[in-house]
Amino acid sequence: MARVSQEHLDARRRQILNGAARLFARNGFHATSMQDVLKEVDLSAGAVYRYFSGKDELIAAIVKDVLGEIRASFEDVVRQSPPPPPDRLVGAVLGRTLNVYSSLSEEGESVLPPLIMQVWAETVRNEELAAVLAEVYMTLREAWGRAVEAYQDAGMMSPDIPADHVARTMIATVQGFIAQQALFGGAPVEVLQDGLRALMSMGDDRAVTDGSQLG
Repeated sequence: MARVSQEHLDARRRQILNGAARLFARNGFHATSMQDVLKEVDLSAGAVYRYFSGKDELIAAIVKDVLGEIRASFEDVVRQSPPPPPDRLVGAVLGRTLNVYSSLSEEGESVLPPLIMQVWAETVRNEELAAVLAEVYMTLREAWGRAVEAYQDAGMMSPDIPADHVARTMIATVQGFIAQQALFGGAPVEVLQDGLRALMSMGDDRAVTDGSQLG
């Protein structure tokens, strides 16, 4: 019997993950059964269960795919010294992340934003998934913190704001943009980049404003 190549095995695994991702984004994790997955990917139960023991393992594999790409893309960008400005950094990371399942779409919209929303909701009941997400979140916070410190050392950002505060804010900005896409329809990453660039262009006039209000 001829041996099946690793390339064939990887392609079949990707076929199953892609089909499951489409279903999860469309119907949610709990409304999707393994029978639905078998039908979507047009494979036998034996072929699918060779790769994944069940739905929870499929969910975990998809989550690790996406989170792994986020972490890898961020680490690639922040290797620069100093890192690119926040608008370009976020654009590079988010753009690469959205390409993980770029070939999949539902009615012309990427499946990734609704899929990520499903993951966030699933962490409420799935402790293992919540632990994976928390680990990646802490990794990103630390990486963003280092990037902010590099900005501050280069004179690109005010040094009087704790780096972790900026890190958490930038992560929240990306999360909010993903939520907007899932809830209200897709938008190019340039929208977020333009918005960040505009906010970054504002001067710090708080002292003047506060003085005029007191006066």
